[in-house]
Amino acid sequence: MKKNILIIGGVLAIAVAIFGFRFKTSHYKRSITAHLELPIREEVTQRDATQNESQIQIALILDTSGSMDGLLDQAKSQLWNIINELARAEKDSTQAAISIALYEYGNDNISVRQGYVRQVLPFTADLDLLSEKLFALSTNGGSEYCGKAIHTSLKELEWSANDESMKAIYIAGNEPFNQGTFSHQEACQMASQKGVTVFPIFCGDMAEGQRTHWGDCAQLTAGQFMNIDSDVKVVHVATPYDDQINQLNYQLNNTYIYYGNDGRRMKSDQLRQDENQAKYSKMNSVSRALSKSSNIYMNSNWDLLDAYNADTTVITSIDKETLPDSLQEMNTIELKNVVLEKQQEREKIKNEIAKLGVERANYIADNNTSANEVTLGEKMVNTIKIEAKKKGYVFH
Repeated sequence: MKKNILIIGGVLAIAVAIFGFRFKTSHYKRSITAHLELPIREEVTQRDATQNESQIQIALILDTSGSMDGLLDQAKSQLWNIINELARAEKDSTQAAISIALYEYGNDNISVRQGYVRQVLPFTADLDLLSEKLFALSTNGGSEYCGKAIHTSLKELEWSANDESMKAIYIAGNEPFNQGTFSHQEACQMASQKGVTVFPIFCGDMAEGQRTHWGDCAQLTAGQFMNIDSDVKVVHVATPYDDQINQLNYQLNNTYIYYGNDGRRMKSDQLRQDENQAKYSKMNSVSRALSKSSNIYMNSNWDLLDAYNADTTVITSIDKETLPDSLQEMNTIELKNVVLEKQQEREKIKNEIAKLGVERANYIADNNTSANEVTLGEKMVNTIKIEAKKKGYVFH
């Protein structure tokens, strides 16, 4: 299990290609631009969150039964857009601490004794791990028990004890919400007692979702019932800035120095998650690059630069045999100089990506004519912002 809490330099942001509105006035243009920009905020303080500190926790529970290929596709293609939106959240000039958990339910590969519910990942700030686990999900038959899925996530996850934390469950599927032996109403009442807001997302017609009890949990937890068309393909707007951002992302990867027993493997996983997004489109790669250019993307458990930023003494304590071959024979001073040089290079690249991201946002605001408002990512972004603002978070 990896570190459960994420430092955010901007935070779960969806902001790059999932907006499907026609912009007929300058007001809407300003609105979409605000969603898409990822400016560097050096004046915002970074921090870790303990169980007693305010933070944003989101549990994503996905139906992976046989009919939900479209839902999984939307989640995979919009993950980094969601992260980009979260990257903009802060409270009291402090970046929001973000952690995300992932569950699947309704899959025949899961034991009936577990109610066809499986924790894929507990609350984590490791975005590459989240991407890896999400992309490994596939659909297969199944019986969908929403009440059991919600109850399991409430029992297994380490929810914040702070009343000022935003705690939310997003559960998506297409079968009646009241299926299974565990009462969905009891599960939702438990969520309410824990201060967890439930956002049910029905994959189908709104009236059908209401008829099959998908709205019940939203009422019991002060959430919002939504519906999407899970078969709609996410539309991404190509821009003149995409190639340059992706090239900068390649350069950014070269600033990472792995260390530790798992360092080499996790560096490889970073590149593998780049490849996963590239399989969807060039624009998906751009969304991930924008996330990586923000402070939300932190890898102090395997990257020497991030580790040094968290604790400068790491230089003297690491096992040098776990470093790349070219660095293993360096003394402490030489290694420190390499880290400082790479830090300067990384910050320059991140700033260039951020500037291009703003120009890209403006271009999308002028040219986006897609219809992504019916997709999972768009529904999550809108409600995350509303819910977080109730807890005092602002989105810069």
